[in-house]
Amino acid sequence: MSAEGAGPVPGDHADRIRWNAKWAAGSAPSFTPHPLAVRALALDLPDGPVADLACGPSGTALLAAEHGRRVAAVDVSEVALGLLGEEARRRGLGHLITPVHADLSAWVPESRSYALVLATGFWDAGVFAAAAAAVADGGLLAWEALTAEARRAHPDLPSQWCLAAGEPASLLPPGFSVLDQSEVPGRDRRRLLARRTSFIRFLY
Repeated sequence: MSAEGAGPVPGDHADRIRWNAKWAAGSAPSFTPHPLAVRALALDLPDGPVADLACGPSGTALLAAEHGRRVAAVDVSEVALGLLGEEARRRGLGHLITPVHADLSAWVPESRSYALVLATGFWDAGVFAAAAAAVADGGLLAWEALTAEARRAHPDLPSQWCLAAGEPASLLPPGFSVLDQSEVPGRDRRRLLARRTSFIRFLY
């Protein structure tokens, strides 16, 4: 697995600096898998790898690997990826997890190549479109992000980082069916779980 089209992350990249500082300062990751990932991995999935986007030191990536899936763990922070790699090796899962140091805005995955693509703390409409394109036939797209209501408590939060009404389901391309879209109680967040319809070739 690779980050097709993703070049090196610049050293002065604001998100790289911010997240590297957080994890380098000694913040202890819990490695607890996200509930949306637990739900998605319990459903029927086609063969193929998982892409965990903006993963950080991710318990979700570890859970997918424990299910025998190869995982592309994509994050802008190499410090976070290093913590994930250390924990994966400690659990004997290092061979299944590929850390991908990339700015997601430059991440261009191979079309229809992942059984599951998920992001649980990030929103960018362009990245969402790329992620949807990467879902294999019969595969799942799982997403959680802040809604516009979060800006009431945090007015400095850029609007483009927040889901508008009906999103992200309203932005799905043709060929997806929504299994669930719902608000996360008390969190100003919304979750989506959607499946790409399997492609069936009819022979006449």
